[in-house]
Amino acid sequence: MKAGSASLMVLTAVLLGASQSSYRITQTYPLGGEGSWDYVVPDPPNHRLFIARQNRVMVVDEDKGTLLGEITGINGAHGTAIAGNSGHGFATSGSDQSVIMFDTKSYKSLKRIPAAEDADAVVYDAPSDRVFTLNGDAHSSTVIASSGNLITNIDLGGKPEYGASAGDGKVYANLTDTNEVVEIDTKAAKVTRRWSTSPCKQPVSMALDAANHRLFSGCRSGVMAISDYQTARMVATVPIGSGVDGAGYDPASRNAFASNADGTLTVIRQDSPDQYHVLQTVETPKGSRNMGLDPTNHRVYVASAKFGPTPPSGRRGPVIAGSFAVLVIEQ
Repeated sequence: MKAGSASLMVLTAVLLGASQSSYRITQTYPLGGEGSWDYVVPDPPNHRLFIARQNRVMVVDEDKGTLLGEITGINGAHGTAIAGNSGHGFATSGSDQSVIMFDTKSYKSLKRIPAAEDADAVVYDAPSDRVFTLNGDAHSSTVIASSGNLITNIDLGGKPEYGASAGDGKVYANLTDTNEVVEIDTKAAKVTRRWSTSPCKQPVSMALDAANHRLFSGCRSGVMAISDYQTARMVATVPIGSGVDGAGYDPASRNAFASNADGTLTVIRQDSPDQYHVLQTVETPKGSRNMGLDPTNHRVYVASAKFGPTPPSGRRGPVIAGSFAVLVIEQ
């Protein structure tokens, strides 16, 4: 084989590999509706997305982008959790310090359960068959059985944001004001460990790699902090965009993701459990800081909208009615 032909083949292989590893927006689901949004929570077994929209939770078909229904009667919608085979889902109603239990087929509200101030994210833990709300201003977690029975409230010693279940009887949560990760024993309903995320500050979003016992904390200081939750130690930090609020990890590709308000989705490759690098930065609309990852179809779902003029306060302008959409990002 001639040298020129060999070089051409190598270049072609490199370019082909690069194109195959590139994430891009493949679909846009225009959903409309008024109001801002918060967490985007996939339900992989049923190919659905649960998206918090202030006074309701929208339920969207992952493949078609159609609205399947809504959970209503919520005052300050933030997080959603689907409680295994119980047929029950749980949606936080942060402004009135409660949780709405709903039927996962009809989306009808079944029960209102008291929580605590600023009930935000909520996580289902299969080993204990319980859900755990993360109550920001109350610095606590409300523990609820999948049947809807209130069990207790746990003092976390800091302001929690998002969390994840490891599937082994432990739930982890970021504490944004103390720059820590806290570990909850789900059956004992108590805090068992905590550790610093330094140099990461304001850890908010979280994803989990159960096979390698790694936590990914998206930090408002502009890094993704990776920690070993078996040894309770930090192992790496990787730069991400600003204003992060969503995270995910796909075990098949070994890629982690951070969705950022600056209009970027940071894709991070796991080279080994302790080594990482930024693989790609995907451009998204500004303000698209919430995402959900479905590990069964390897798609990232990012919430977006158009915004009105910036007010004198300098804060983000209001969401333009009817502009809300979900972006599908995949390889």
